[in-house]
Amino acid sequence: MQVIRLHALSDNYIFLLHDIQQNIAAVVDPAEAEPVLEQLDQLSAELVAIFNTHHHYDHVGANLRLMQKFPEVKVYGGAEDRGRIPGQQVFLRQGDRIQFADRIGEVIFVPGHTRAHIAYYFPPEKPGEVGELFCGDTLFAGGCGRLFEGTPQQMVDSLSKLAALPDNTRVWCAHEYTLKNLQFALTVDQDNTELQNRYLQVQASRQRGEATVPSILGVEKQTNPFLRYSQPALQVVTKSQNPVQTFARLRGMKDRF
Repeated sequence: MQVIRLHALSDNYIFLLHDIQQNIAAVVDPAEAEPVLEQLDQLSAELVAIFNTHHHYDHVGANLRLMQKFPEVKVYGGAEDRGRIPGQQVFLRQGDRIQFADRIGEVIFVPGHTRAHIAYYFPPEKPGEVGELFCGDTLFAGGCGRLFEGTPQQMVDSLSKLAALPDNTRVWCAHEYTLKNLQFALTVDQDNTELQNRYLQVQASRQRGEATVPSILGVEKQTNPFLRYSQPALQVVTKSQNPVQTFARLRGMKDRF
């Protein structure tokens, strides 16, 4: 399964999954139709699935147009998003399985950013290969999503589920927020050498116009403050030894950053 990253809107990413053997494709969180249709035309591939992580318009905006172009396409989303995702036909819950070509993906329920958010995880096919995590706006490179409909406890639980995946998992998050996320991270975890090095690497990448997505989950565990709420250094900054309260205070600080 090939993952093709497409740019949309100001800072969104759309992910096109392409099975070369069958020449079929699926798309994750299509914000706009044009980049998807152009890529499908280049591949001469048929779109068979739309995998939505949540209902926000910049993740579902192209659903109906893609359905018009490919009438047989199936539209997937979280069960709790019923009535909020245009064209949704499949309603997914924690532990459900999805199939694209010969790959089986796992559905992870990750409320927090919204009450219905889900993520899609495709485990490695063979030992030594990487898994693919499509996490929408729950986990970002260097950050996490705002809490629009969920609670800090829900987001901590959701991030814990994602952090339990293998370290070599590729994290395909839906926005190019990495540089600003790491700028904030340095204000609360300034003695973290891995974070300092990552910031310099990301800064150089962005100056060259390069994308910073996907990231690697093991790197996130070392440098993302929203996965490090149990670390003493961050608990000192937030003046709390309670992990959920530490997370909540970090998220509040980021909201004001």
